[in-house]
Amino acid sequence: MIALRTAALIVMASVHAVAAGLTYTAPKAWVASGPATSMRVAEFMLPRAPGDTMDGELVIYYFGGSGGTIDANIERWLGQMQQPDGTPSGRAAKRDTRSVNGLPVTIVDVSGTYVAEVTPGAPERHNRPNYRMIAAVVQTPDGPYFIKLTGPVRTVTVWDTSFDQFLSTVRHRP
Repeated sequence: MIALRTAALIVMASVHAVAAGLTYTAPKAWVASGPATSMRVAEFMLPRAPGDTMDGELVIYYFGGSGGTIDANIERWLGQMQQPDGTPSGRAAKRDTRSVNGLPVTIVDVSGTYVAEVTPGAPERHNRPNYRMIAAVVQTPDGPYFIKLTGPVRTVTVWDTSFDQFLSTVRHRP
C-alpha cells in the first residue's frame, strides 16, 4: 500500500504484532519501542514531517478490561488540547464511530495546544502549540483498548492515512 500525503511518500509494509490480545499491522516506518510504563502495551515513534522539531507518538493502552467509559476517555483527551480562542476542544473535534473487524471503534481527532500532564498525576503539563491528536477506543470482549497518536499537526497529517490503515488491521485475539 502506498499513501501520498503532504509531498511525502510513505511506503506501508507489514509489521504484525500483538499487544495484550490486540493484533495489528503497523507501518514499517513506525519505530516500535518498549513501552515506557506498565500502562502502555505498545509504543511507536512516527518520524517527524519536514520542518517539524518533534516526532509523533502512538501509544496503545490496556488496563485489563477497565479504564473508564468511551465518553469519559474522549472528554479527558479533549481536555488535553486547548483551542487558541479558548473555546472547548469538543467543538473543534471530529468524532467518528465504525466497526473494524467486528469490533466497535470510536475515534476523536482534534488539533490545538497539547497540555496533557507530563506524567499521569504530575502537576507539570506539556505546552505544545500546533499539535494534533487522533485517539481511538477499540472495544473488545476483554475490555477496551485505547490508542492515542499525538504530535505536531504536520507530522500527524503525514501519518493520518497510515493511522487509518493501521486501525483497519486491529483484531482481538482472546
